[in-house]
Amino acid sequence: MADNSEVEEIVAFVRDQRARVQTMRQWRRRLAAFGFAIDQTEAGLVIAKLPRHRVVCPVPQELIA
Repeated sequence: MADNSEVEEIVAFVRDQRARVQTMRQWRRRLAAFGFAIDQTEAGLVIAKLPRHRVVCPVPQELIA
């Protein structure tokens, strides 16, 4: 996992990108263009860095709805 300041920056970026689109599909595609992914794990949805899908942190609940 990344350090706290990097995680906060990534979550803020992901939150901003979610606000710019209407669907989960558009959000995933937009994040992929910037080198991130939303992956499904046993623990739930997580933000991951591409290309190796390195888990950064869980997706905040308010972004999933």
